[in-house]
Amino acid sequence: MTTVYTTIVLRIALALLVAAEAVLFSVLSPISVLAREEAPLQPEAVVKEVRAIIAERYVLPERRPMLDEALAEGLASGRYDVDDPALLATLIDADLRRAGQDKHLYISYDPAGNVAMRAGADGGFDMAAYEAQARAANHGIAELRILPGNVRYLDYRGFDWVGEESGAAIDAAMAFLAGGDAVIIDLRRNGGGSPEAVQRMVSYFLAPETPLVTFYMEGEAEPDAPAALTELAGPRMIGKPLYVLTSGGTGSAAEEFAGHVGGYEIGELVGGTTAGAGFRNDIVPVGDRFALSVSVGRAVLASTDRDWEGVGIEPTIPAPVSDARDIAHREALLRLAAQASGEDREAMEDLSDNIAALTEDRSPALALSAYAGTYGDRAIAEEDGALVYRREGRLAEPLVALGGNRFAWRSDPSRIVDFDVEEEAPVSMALGTIREPARSRYSRR
Repeated sequence: MTTVYTTIVLRIALALLVAAEAVLFSVLSPISVLAREEAPLQPEAVVKEVRAIIAERYVLPERRPMLDEALAEGLASGRYDVDDPALLATLIDADLRRAGQDKHLYISYDPAGNVAMRAGADGGFDMAAYEAQARAANHGIAELRILPGNVRYLDYRGFDWVGEESGAAIDAAMAFLAGGDAVIIDLRRNGGGSPEAVQRMVSYFLAPETPLVTFYMEGEAEPDAPAALTELAGPRMIGKPLYVLTSGGTGSAAEEFAGHVGGYEIGELVGGTTAGAGFRNDIVPVGDRFALSVSVGRAVLASTDRDWEGVGIEPTIPAPVSDARDIAHREALLRLAAQASGEDREAMEDLSDNIAALTEDRSPALALSAYAGTYGDRAIAEEDGALVYRREGRLAEPLVALGGNRFAWRSDPSRIVDFDVEEEAPVSMALGTIREPARSRYSRR
């Protein structure tokens, strides 16, 4: 049996990837099985099997008696005396989670997955279906973007790994990031995945052979201790300003990556504390219709000699999760400004201040209605408590107040809109950029 390294919960169907050295677990389409009449439910037998698996395999021997006691109490109290298998799974699961406080320890009612796991040595996993899913998700790479100031941004949703195809996708993303003056990697929606994907990505920010993590796995005589790769497809980004966005939805393999960044102090962690799901787990069949995820391994970071189970990885720059990208962007620009001089430094500082306005409630000098109107072939309208800039045939651009009579495009804070409002003169609007704030001017009709 192989191990899983993610927090995504199996509820609909088995998703167990068996690769040469690593596995990953994700929700797939339900596995179809022939209709069959289920035997009468025997809760006592199900609980007995779960207790036996935990007693033999759970990663922390000292915690096994506590888990067993919780299940024994549930059985003795009659709480598990139900006829509905889905309800039985829910009740057992609640007791396991309460007693174990382990995000990788859970049971689900999954007849299809149970049948698939018992069908063969590979767990009945449909590799072709998983590979198709990984390709459809672009191997976890959801978005690449150039933010103002040449800060490169990656929204990475899962450490997917189906071999070198996933490796090539990571290499391409890293080549894009390498072209920036600073890097932001967004892991706020990343529930985990494969250690191979973590190793590939973090190697771009560490020296070759830097120790990464040690995996202590049940049943293995020697721990696995991967290090940063010696050869990569592109240049390393050692020393480039790096910001990694985290939240309570950052789990397992994503936490490992965040742990390397924080532990080796190669970048800043911006946002919230991660999920605290540090164990590795197996998915095993129970009875004829259940699937049990049991933690069987522990990961210890080389940089700190600690794991993150139950505690998570704390940010170095705590921030509201929803504002983390803007805050990281601003911090990156301030760092770049400190390294610049003259007009470049001033432009970076101004852009950083404009980005700060995205997360602040700045008030303009006048009521918003004072700026609304038609300016040549352009229009300014007040909508939902904000100004919106429009030009026929183009996308509308919401504006953010910078203070006074100055606004910026919300989508690109380097774009400036300045209003000239005088009592005896027509209101006018100047459009430009931080470097050229009054490139063109238009009077209100």
